[in-house]
Amino acid sequence: MASDGARKQFWKRSNSKVPGSLLKATPKVPTTPVKARRTSTFQEFESNTSDAWDASEDDDELLAMAAESLNTEVVMETANRVLRNHSQRQERRRPPEPPAVPSGDLRLVKSVSESHTSCPAEELRKLSWSGIPKSVRPITWKLLSGYLPANVERRPATLQRKQKEYFAFIEHYYDSRHDDAHQDTYRQIHIDIPRMSPEALILQPKVTEIFERILFIWAIRHPASGYVQGINDLVTPFFVVFMCEHIEEEDVDAADVSRVPTDVLRNVEADTYWCMSRLLDGIQDNYTFAQPGIQMKVKMLEELVSRIDEQVHRHLEQHEVRYLQFAFRWMNNLLMREVPLHCTIRLWDTYQSEPEGFSHFHLYVCAAFLGRWRKEILEERDFQELLLFLQNLPTAHWGDEDISLLLAEAYRLKFAFADAPNHYKK
Repeated sequence: MASDGARKQFWKRSNSKVPGSLLKATPKVPTTPVKARRTSTFQEFESNTSDAWDASEDDDELLAMAAESLNTEVVMETANRVLRNHSQRQERRRPPEPPAVPSGDLRLVKSVSESHTSCPAEELRKLSWSGIPKSVRPITWKLLSGYLPANVERRPATLQRKQKEYFAFIEHYYDSRHDDAHQDTYRQIHIDIPRMSPEALILQPKVTEIFERILFIWAIRHPASGYVQGINDLVTPFFVVFMCEHIEEEDVDAADVSRVPTDVLRNVEADTYWCMSRLLDGIQDNYTFAQPGIQMKVKMLEELVSRIDEQVHRHLEQHEVRYLQFAFRWMNNLLMREVPLHCTIRLWDTYQSEPEGFSHFHLYVCAAFLGRWRKEILEERDFQELLLFLQNLPTAHWGDEDISLLLAEAYRLKFAFADAPNHYKK
């Protein structure tokens, strides 16, 4: 058994530090004088407690000195100075807003029109989504469609090569349009072109010939689908946009194409063919046998509308209006028969900026388009009147603002439903 002395020694209070133990009442005097001040509650606690993980008494002295020197006024003054400096730097970095110019237009004009600059594809899409200035729309569409390379130095050679390739197709295939194998295709194209709009432009003999060549060559080179009514409408926006570079009239409908030099018309024709081909590559199942792509998209539109506006959906069902009766044309012609041509061109600015714009985003545009006429649809109580209204919507006076509102609503629907397919699947 341990002796009494050893027992007393065991219970003797140790001088070593224990976490949370109070320091001696006599405060340590710092080597440098400090201004008298009142410490905060936390600082009082910190100065009167010790930590078992302290390395030495020298560290305690340094901590005490730091606690004495960092008073609240100094901390607040330093923090405010940092915030002021940060705000000033942010103001210097923020570019000035262009006066009376739509957002993104100046940057788009600069990035596309400067010959020594290559605008990154993703940046170009972002800038083009809200509309493309007319002055740079032709080259921007060629870039967005993938027809022109992003590398500026390669563009002239690419244009020359593709234009030469297209006219080689003309030389090789076009004379066969009256052969037994192709005469039905050519006859249908010849019948459909005069039905297109704008009539003042399309019915000019040179324009008719250009459209016939473009559509016939495309049909011959794509035997899986061949020519299908509706494809003819998709030529017009490209042709009109590319012609704008070479005519003085503000309205292309009134332009006399016969005054345009032949070599310019040849280049426009080739560019139109290749850009239209790029578009159709993404939606070709719309035009194969039985047009399964359109059938599927109309069904998806019906399911989507049933989720986002059940009242309109039930109203159409109640009056036995089938979506195929009005929406088939929306899908087949990409709404070109529903809105004026200048609205279609503005719509295509965004379609070409969106991933899968013509095939996927178009679905949400159609849903937003139907929702735009919600009030009028619900007021119609007769099958015939309801169907006639849906097939002849009053958009003759629509402008870019109407299209922008339509696209904004379509984007909202896409954001809500595109990544959650179960939201519109029963």
